[in-house]
Amino acid sequence: MLKTSYIKSLSDNELLEKYRISQDNQCLGELFDRYAHFMYCVCLKYLQDTEKSKDAVMQIVEKLMNDLLKHEPQNFKSWLHVVAKNHCLMQLRSAKGNATKIEYHEKELASVMETDYILHHDNSDDIDIKLDLLKEAITELDSEQKKCIELFYLQDKSYADITLITGYDLNKVKSYIQNGKRNLKILIEKNYGRKVE
Repeated sequence: MLKTSYIKSLSDNELLEKYRISQDNQCLGELFDRYAHFMYCVCLKYLQDTEKSKDAVMQIVEKLMNDLLKHEPQNFKSWLHVVAKNHCLMQLRSAKGNATKIEYHEKELASVMETDYILHHDNSDDIDIKLDLLKEAITELDSEQKKCIELFYLQDKSYADITLITGYDLNKVKSYIQNGKRNLKILIEKNYGRKVE
């Protein structure tokens, strides 16, 4: 049995690695101690019920005991965030009377993705994960690509609007958006282990 002080000194990634090798629940316990409140807040945002949110956290923890033996997230907190949100959306989807909440989140992503093949996915269960990863990945783009992608997808601006706002010529705008989309695909697949089809 490892000393508590030693366990607490380890980084998230070190704890994950030790858990995968030894399946020592101390390592997993420390990770969830660090992020229990964070998970609860994410669940509460979506479920809007304290008891349901507490139950959801416990369900997520149980599920991750197996999932973390197979997955190797590079950024545990970001990965946990999207897992918790996806879990809550699945619960809402299965419950009656929550169609409005689901539609809101699906429309939010649809407005970002439009019909572009590179950012589109037919599986609606993946919608909230894709939105989160997309927003995070955009922050890593070059400034010109970031600006054009945000205007085009997040603010629904046309090419003409973007040329006026940024001062870039039309060909530059098209190039930044095209290259930005390609780089987003690479970033999401590389940093978050998510296949973008």
